[in-house]
Amino acid sequence: MTHRINYIQQSPELFKKFMEFSTALNNTTIEQAIRDLVSIRASQLNGCGFCLDMHVKEARIHGERELRIHHLAAWRESTLFAPRERAALAWAEVLTKLPEHGVSDEIYERVRTQLSEKELSDLTFDVMAINAWNRANVAFKTVPGSADKAFGLDKANLA
Repeated sequence: MTHRINYIQQSPELFKKFMEFSTALNNTTIEQAIRDLVSIRASQLNGCGFCLDMHVKEARIHGERELRIHHLAAWRESTLFAPRERAALAWAEVLTKLPEHGVSDEIYERVRTQLSEKELSDLTFDVMAINAWNRANVAFKTVPGSADKAFGLDKANLA
């Protein structure tokens, strides 16, 4: 396997700014449970092992039920998610896997029945952030669990 660079060491100033942006998302209108679900689902879709590992651990630390985490891959069929969560997951999926002709009015209108304009805007920034993190960590093959101590994820007891 080819050794990949450590993007954090190579671009520390950009990493710091992006971390500040990501940290600012903690103060949005979107509740933590939805933010956790969205981060896990986008990371599943993007095949990002590092972010999937991180956000599952964060979700458990935040009190998310294990079964709901397992059901995320099939959230449409699951009965475990509220309409607001379904709307957020639909929005996260469509923005993660942008369709050739963009986001349909049907999806937009369905999501708008559950989220205010401000919430939809805040959620969009959340989805933008997780997708960017996914792309960096997939590109450089960041090892899942390698930052557990730094981010306090060892508290999840999921080693």
